[in-house]
Amino acid sequence: MNIRTASTDDSKSIAGIWNPIIRNTTITFTTEEKTEAGMAREIAERHKLGMGFLVAEQGGEVLGFATYFPFRNGPGYSRTVEHSVNLAPQARGQGTGRALMASLQDHARAQGKHSMIAGISIENAAAVRFHLDLGFSKVAEIPEAGWKFDRWLDLVLLQKRL
Repeated sequence: MNIRTASTDDSKSIAGIWNPIIRNTTITFTTEEKTEAGMAREIAERHKLGMGFLVAEQGGEVLGFATYFPFRNGPGYSRTVEHSVNLAPQARGQGTGRALMASLQDHARAQGKHSMIAGISIENAAAVRFHLDLGFSKVAEIPEAGWKFDRWLDLVLLQKRL
């Protein structure tokens, strides 16, 4: 497996991983599926801002991605970032997520970031455990923060100082 910087050529593969998660789960609260063109813009924008956008690939196949982005607007938050990590079903439980997160954290540190935030649906217990195992600490739980599938969803915030 290889971890590398995402390119706009990866947009279709990334959307292909993300859209079933958006469509079928509460892992993300968004309901808007990603388009290839939209993903290309997002990748280019993250690179322009010096934010990490990485993919894991094996045999030319993208197995997952991880990216970070501003946690909140304003210069006071410039050293705190939020991240997202998503894997194709066949890559789960294989160390792909850990490898992506290690590389993403290294990228964030190199960019002078101090803190990384994970915003996770409380229904995604595996992701909460994953982040706790990586040294994140639970810092907050926000009841009814999201709305999807005609119901309210709680959000857990975890933080890791880099």
